[in-house]
Amino acid sequence: MKHTKTLKVRVRDRHVPLLNRMARSVNFVWNFVNELSQRSIKERGVFLSAYDMHPYTKGAGKELGLHSQTLQCIAGEYVTRRKQFKKARLNWRKSGGVRRSLGWIPVNTGAAQWKNGQVYHNGHYFKVWDSYGLSEYRFRSSSFNEDARGRWYFNVVVDVEVEPSKGQDRVGIDLGLADIATCSDGTKLEAGRFYRGLEEKLAIAQRARNKTQVKTIHAKIANRRKDALHKFSRTLVNRCGEIYVGNVSSLKLVKTTMAKSVLDAGWGQ
Repeated sequence: MKHTKTLKVRVRDRHVPLLNRMARSVNFVWNFVNELSQRSIKERGVFLSAYDMHPYTKGAGKELGLHSQTLQCIAGEYVTRRKQFKKARLNWRKSGGVRRSLGWIPVNTGAAQWKNGQVYHNGHYFKVWDSYGLSEYRFRSSSFNEDARGRWYFNVVVDVEVEPSKGQDRVGIDLGLADIATCSDGTKLEAGRFYRGLEEKLAIAQRARNKTQVKTIHAKIANRRKDALHKFSRTLVNRCGEIYVGNVSSLKLVKTTMAKSVLDAGWGQ
């Protein structure tokens, strides 16, 4: 049975300057279509589609150092988010300053390939830490993304063969605050286990106002949370054929006085 999955691999740091330049060009195109859309709505009352925006950006890819299909992806993503948030104008993408936007370079299907043990896109080879064996997959849509620490990752959608779970057990899961999840068989996933080992280091970095160190520690905590949640869910899927989750909405709880506890529990993951 085929299943769609997104693989994430880290790009080597030597490519950061090139990716930063491309990200600035992406921000420029985003801001251009943002203003174009706003003026069209204000002056003519017309909501431009992604197809309507293509002629305005056609031919700019070579000068900006972007693939032509990347320009189309930017327009498509902009229209999608404009409809989602129901606004005539979205926020500008900032390339500098304290509140700059994290780098994002969308790549359409077929615009990125695996060649000579590297990711080939727009005439450039990008060396990555290949932990999935990317040569075995056919790339679909993908993107280069930057995290808060300035590290770049290549995210690509692929089709993988998945075998149905052979587990025969049944289990119910109750989501909570003190414990992220409590199963009907007594298995628990504690909420505080992710940061207890780094709590002291985090406090020291915060008192010293060391923003770089604080970001690093927060990233480690997030990675620990993701790893624990992945192992917990993977174990349940392998063991159980039926899994029932209690009806609870974290989005509603976030709006209450329990918001901090909900976010600390990592339900958003």
